[in-house]
Amino acid sequence: MKLCREAIKDSASWKAAGINVPGYDVEKIAENTKKAPVWVHFGVGNIFRIFIGGIADKLIENGESDKGIVCAETFDYDIINKIYDPYDNLVLAVTLKADGSTDKKVLGSLAEAIPANVKSEQSWNRLKEIFADPGLQMISFTVTEKGYALKGSDGNYLPFVVPDLEKGPEAPTGAMAVVTAMLYHRFQTCGAPLAVVSMDNCSHNGEKLMTSVLTMAQEWLARELVSADFLDYLKDESKISFPWSMIDKITPRPSTEIADALEADGIEAMQPVITEKKTYIAPFVNAEGPQYLVIEDKFPNGRPALEKAGVYLTDRNTVNEVERMKVTTCLNPLHTALAVYGCTLGYSSIAAEMQDEELVKLVNGIGPKEGMKVVCDPGILSPDDFVKEVIEQRLPNKFIPDTPQRIACDTSQKVGIRYGETIKSYVEKYGSAKDLNYVPIAIAGWIRYLIGVDDEGKAIELSPDPMLAELQAALEGVKFGEPESVGDKLKPILSNANIFGTDLYAAGIGDQIEALVKEELAGPGAIRATLKAHV
Repeated sequence: MKLCREAIKDSASWKAAGINVPGYDVEKIAENTKKAPVWVHFGVGNIFRIFIGGIADKLIENGESDKGIVCAETFDYDIINKIYDPYDNLVLAVTLKADGSTDKKVLGSLAEAIPANVKSEQSWNRLKEIFADPGLQMISFTVTEKGYALKGSDGNYLPFVVPDLEKGPEAPTGAMAVVTAMLYHRFQTCGAPLAVVSMDNCSHNGEKLMTSVLTMAQEWLARELVSADFLDYLKDESKISFPWSMIDKITPRPSTEIADALEADGIEAMQPVITEKKTYIAPFVNAEGPQYLVIEDKFPNGRPALEKAGVYLTDRNTVNEVERMKVTTCLNPLHTALAVYGCTLGYSSIAAEMQDEELVKLVNGIGPKEGMKVVCDPGILSPDDFVKEVIEQRLPNKFIPDTPQRIACDTSQKVGIRYGETIKSYVEKYGSAKDLNYVPIAIAGWIRYLIGVDDEGKAIELSPDPMLAELQAALEGVKFGEPESVGDKLKPILSNANIFGTDLYAAGIGDQIEALVKEELAGPGAIRATLKAHV
């Protein structure tokens, strides 16, 4: 069996292989979408295909919609060439359950795939045609937090952004320039409203997206490349809205084991590919079952019936509270603690760590014990139920091939939210964070990880992080087996409010973290001994 529109018409063969196929006419949905598009998505990788594509698929299956999604890629055109085009835009969604079973379904909701490349005249004109359609209701994004960045840490525009600023809407290359150019084309043609919806896993995502688009437009205006009334159009919420959202679904890289199993079931050509831009992708997507998408209900041109496919539609404050609950208490701080300790304790699986007595105590301490005392309760989701599902079902799922090494990426950019917010809340509520025990252990574990050796003293490869060189330079001279070598080297890090959102010494836990780091550096087995002593 081949994953293509013609082959899935033989539904009996697919059913015999345990795979559900669309109960609707995929070709008709694609035709409807091309004639009258309502939804464009930028960033067409794994989480989009299984989660957002799955939402559209459910709406179509239930008769709530007769259109799919137009998929636009601004960064890695190989995704379109190698994964969308050869498989007729179909995706095989594989849901990995904790008992080892899987649910498998072919999704036919990804109706059209376009490389958003100004150098491809046909594709570029097609995208402009779509944006000129008054019926287009929403564009959404999973381009990662880096996709919204226009400036570096030095405050200057990134090198690839400068040509976009200078050339304007006629020759954009980066995601934000492409989107701003398309919005300008919409303004010049139909002038109709549109919701511009970030679905990326970052705080205040709608605000980040809005800031980037407005910045690009303002720079173009300064160069007289767009008109002033275009800025008015972008700033008018009755015309262009930038709803906030919170998204949550663990979606690891595609597993070769799953590819092998699918091929053993008779499905051709399922092996993952790695594109030239290092995107790990396959004809299938493997992911956990639990998923959450909460969106601010601000759609000036109408929207699909998203709530009928499990999406929570609410106000901005509630979106912010859900995101805060997840990122500061119920999921992300637990993930980060497992990541850094997993790397130093020799683990290659997050799920395997959840069989480790000390690490299970650690995550229960960070979330249910300490975080819950200052948790943000959004009302629409229960923090207690959410964290219980994370600890008891999601993290221990051994069939989710996720690694501490992947989660450890960019930790310096995360600790300020994942731990800093809880620390600040303790200071605000109790006058000090000195009653915290587990959060300091997590932070100490990150500092110990940055030394670059495991619990036996063997060198480990550290995951990418924009501050890695700076942090390691600050820790130079700190040696495994020599706790006294720490000296005063931690003070510039632990007092850095740019990293943690606050000075940890002023919060009352800086000295505590220093002591823990020294314990964990004592020699072979010191990390394990420290965990046993303190959790």
